[in-house]
Amino acid sequence: MKKLLYFFTAVFLWNCSVKQKPVFIKVDDVKLLSIVSDTIKLSANAFFENPNDIGGKISTDFIKVIVNGAELARVSSEEFKVPARKEFAIPLQVVIPTKEVFQNNKNGILGGLLNSLINQSIKVQFKGDLRYKVLGFSHVYPVDKTEDIKIKF
Repeated sequence: MKKLLYFFTAVFLWNCSVKQKPVFIKVDDVKLLSIVSDTIKLSANAFFENPNDIGGKISTDFIKVIVNGAELARVSSEEFKVPARKEFAIPLQVVIPTKEVFQNNKNGILGGLLNSLINQSIKVQFKGDLRYKVLGFSHVYPVDKTEDIKIKF
């Protein structure tokens, strides 16, 4: 019975192996979701294609959010389950407390943001790493996406 179990496990692992890492396509769809008195909410999507027969997990906790040249937040979410043999997008959402903007005024962040509000655009950069893990295999994808976002009132 044990030999039969080992045989089926070996066949399963042989047929469902990780042939290559998922392909990182791009980070896009950077949007300003809302500006309220206590928070600024941003979102983006990281696009991938997984050619493997099995999924895995991607963690996003290693991405910094830089607004007008100042690091104000990090993307934080639970691990994302990667689907097998599909293209997929991981939502990256960020909540920036406005108190961070006011406390970091020594670097001119507040003045830069006020200038951005007057010009009706802000420069947002997502920079860091996405980490993919499956069956003891892991890979790091560097992310560095900068975009000017138009502010609509």
